[in-house]
Amino acid sequence: MFSLQRLVGGDSIFFELLDKSAEEARESVQILVKLLAAPSAGALDDFALLRKKDKRITEEISERLTTTFVTPLEREDIEALSTALYKIPKTLEKFGERLLVCPERIRRTDFSRQAELLEKAADLVLTMTRELRNSPDLEKVKEQNDRLQYLEGEADKLMVELLHALYSGEKDPISVIALKDLYDLLEKVIDRCRDAGNILFHIVLKNS
Repeated sequence: MFSLQRLVGGDSIFFELLDKSAEEARESVQILVKLLAAPSAGALDDFALLRKKDKRITEEISERLTTTFVTPLEREDIEALSTALYKIPKTLEKFGERLLVCPERIRRTDFSRQAELLEKAADLVLTMTRELRNSPDLEKVKEQNDRLQYLEGEADKLMVELLHALYSGEKDPISVIALKDLYDLLEKVIDRCRDAGNILFHIVLKNS
């Protein structure tokens, strides 16, 4: 039998769970930075544990959406944001797995510029998510989302630059394939952050 409090959604549990998911997304970027500094199988364990933890958060949000009569935001918006946040650590875990498949071929590759963009993007997503419960100012959220769009645009420019160097003929074909795969995954994480920002802006716009 469900409690009346859960039925009417009188608490802030959805905001708390979304905050936790955004924090896990930010932590996954921090694990990435450590992995790039010192590649090791231990980082994969960290990614796996974090993703499983975030999956439980996502599942709890989904469960509560089916058992709560009144929610603080529209159900589809909560679900969309939850899914977007979960995809960040999930994609970074894939990157970590691929990175360690052939470490000898990417040993001299510098991923620091992508990591810097990711850190900024994840910070923005976390900030926007934490502020959601306080009915943030629409213009402020728009400015934050515009910054996310800018970071995504910078990542696109960097991708073109990296591909130009990758296809110059200086690297062997296997290294080209491996690096192209890794570049694509990091760009996809930036896209995930952008998607989360768009959803957050849409939510605030709808409720302003």
